[in-house]
Amino acid sequence: MNFWDIILSVFWFMILLAWIMLLVSIITDIFRDHEMSGWVKALWTLFLIVVPWLGSIVYLIARGSAMNRRARDHAMLRQQEYGQYSEYVGRGATSSADELTKLADLRDRGALSQEEFQQAKAAALGQQEEPAPTTDGRRTTVPSA
Repeated sequence: MNFWDIILSVFWFMILLAWIMLLVSIITDIFRDHEMSGWVKALWTLFLIVVPWLGSIVYLIARGSAMNRRARDHAMLRQQEYGQYSEYVGRGATSSADELTKLADLRDRGALSQEEFQQAKAAALGQQEEPAPTTDGRRTTVPSA
């Protein structure tokens, strides 16, 4: 095997790799399209399996522009979801366990009384405080924050 045979082999390997990537991209697009019925998806997939080169070319001619639009919409949706997630994380969202730990620390240092701690704990857990007895025997509810 000489140098040019190796270069030719690498070239054909790259063509094969590009074609496999194209098939994966087309099949992904077929199943991403919600406007297509299941039977049409099955027929396109069968066409791609039976006659792969011709199927790929026909699909790109028939649905290439819509394929690009769906890929762009999918990427924009993922970017939007990532933006919402990073905004959520950036806000310093705390869990109720973190809030309870902070409240317990404040109570231990004497900054909160036991009743204030119970009210804040109920608010952090999203629960309604149980009715507290009054001096005349009636029960009143303590509002949660």
